Amino acid sequence: MMESKGYRLHWLFLLLLLVTPATGTELLLLTKYRPGMVIDGWLMSEKLDGVRAYWDGSRLLSRQGNPFAVPDWFIQDLPPFELDGELWIARGQFEQTLSIVSRNYHDLEWRRITYRVFEVPHASGGLLTRLHKLEAYLKEHPLEHVSVIPQSVCRDTAHLMEKLDAVVAAGGEGLVLREPGSPYETGRSRHALKVKRYDDMEGRVLGYRPGKGKFKGMVGALQVEIEGGKRFYIGTGLSDQDRRDPPAIGSLITFRYHGLSSAGIPRFASFMRVREQPSPVPSSGQ
Repeated sequence: MMESKGYRLHWLFLLLLLVTPATGTELLLLTKYRPGMVIDGWLMSEKLDGVRAYWDGSRLLSRQGNPFAVPDWFIQDLPPFELDGELWIARGQFEQTLSIVSRNYHDLEWRRITYRVFEVPHASGGLLTRLHKLEAYLKEHPLEHVSVIPQSVCRDTAHLMEKLDAVVAAGGEGLVLREPGSPYETGRSRHALKVKRYDDMEGRVLGYRPGKGKFKGMVGALQVEIEGGKRFYIGTGLSDQDRRDPPAIGSLITFRYHGLSSAGIPRFASFMRVREQPSPVPSSGQ
């Protein structure tokens, strides 16, 4: 019985390794804040622990470029211009948020979700000017579940650390710093920084390495690809449940690490959680 199960799992590994993840939507990506960076006068906001969502004017898309299976009422009055933000419930509710938005929609569950916007892509002007475009729209077309993430001016590094301590103490993930006069851009930006108490990174799951010893018949490690096409395995941090039911091929995961090797591979990488699952085939919302 165990041999049969292991045999099936072996072939499942081989099959899943052949799956190619979807091509993602080109969006703004944050750079890690490092001590000594001059950020006086930059805008700061809480880095919400939600699911990234891009509104292209007619569809709500994941980072992979797949449409969310969302009820019609959630998107029917969104503006005709682009938005970028987080699908979010509350601090400490990431797993619940991901569970809801990763499945074919259930209207009652989506009533818990809000769309917290931090960018108006391709609008002109600095960040506050771009966000004002949405604020003006919402003044004329109020939407209870849509709002702009508040921005405040960072006076200096001491002010930044004070704000970070307060957010983390309240259960938040960290902060985002934005250079106020920078125009909109996509890709990794030196004008947009994430501020956390630890180093983390995201990677795409490409496949699995079978477990050995006490993990025989389960997943031993995840094969992960990070920005730049670098690939490696993460085995640390996986619970027994994660090993029995691992993140799906194509999932975006978050992991902690301690510096980079000379080859640019994260050292002592440890799995934290699934950040984004491959989107389901959407059903028609009502």
